[in-house]
Amino acid sequence: MDLRRWHYFAVLAEEMHFTRAAARLFVSQPSLSQQIRAFEAELGVALLDRSGPRFALTEAGRVAAAEARELLDRLDRARGVIAAAGRGDAGRLRIAYTRSAPGPLAGDLVAAYRARHPDVELALETGWTSLNLARLAAGEIDVGFVRPPVVAPGIEVAVVGSEEVLIAVPSGHALARRRGRLRRAWIAAEPVVFWPRENGPGQYDAISAQVWPAGVPRIVREEPEDEQLMRAVAEGAGIAAVPEHRARGLKRRGVVLRRLEEPVPLIDLGLAWRAGTVAPVVRAFVDGARE
Repeated sequence: MDLRRWHYFAVLAEEMHFTRAAARLFVSQPSLSQQIRAFEAELGVALLDRSGPRFALTEAGRVAAAEARELLDRLDRARGVIAAAGRGDAGRLRIAYTRSAPGPLAGDLVAAYRARHPDVELALETGWTSLNLARLAAGEIDVGFVRPPVVAPGIEVAVVGSEEVLIAVPSGHALARRRGRLRRAWIAAEPVVFWPRENGPGQYDAISAQVWPAGVPRIVREEPEDEQLMRAVAEGAGIAAVPEHRARGLKRRGVVLRRLEEPVPLIDLGLAWRAGTVAPVVRAFVDGARE
């Protein structure tokens, strides 16, 4: 149906006067009258009672006036929603944190985006770097936090922050009683608790190269996640290298957190998304994170 005629009839029903309605619509009165008759023919029912000196709305006309206003209001809302989606101000964004960085680095970026784009629905979940990359490639999430360096075909990555790597030491260990920053020579031969390299090869290698530059750490135990890793340290299984925010968030009895000597080991936090044409909500999130 011709939406223009719905608009014409809604204005006529508000004005109840052909001349004033035509003026509002910037059309001639004969043209408006012709369009209203065409609208009645289209609906197959009389909307105006023309038997008196001035027209009146029929019962069908009163219903049509209400429906026309509702239809036009809905159309205006649709235009607004569509325009907002085109700007990245509306829609749905699926974000995956990485387990090693659930704290302020990623959390502040998401909070800032939510404040700037309150009408965007956020679906938040948590994975690890390799899982987030796989889910991005499969189209299951829109953006994912990862630990660079990352090499993944079809995926773009931007570094959005960095943090220090701390050494988690059993509280009863001699290293826990040393003052100042730990020397790398002191931890070179210590047993180490680590997570599987396949969870995040880039982060794993970056930590190993900075904390144990003289060689591969003596890994005595692997744990799938940092919670279990910190538990293993508390049990005395060995020491562990943990990103600062994660380490402090998981701090537990039996674990002492120590800093390393210069050069201070640092790891980056990256934001990953699919290469190619990017949805407006994704572009807005990426641009905001890069600021």
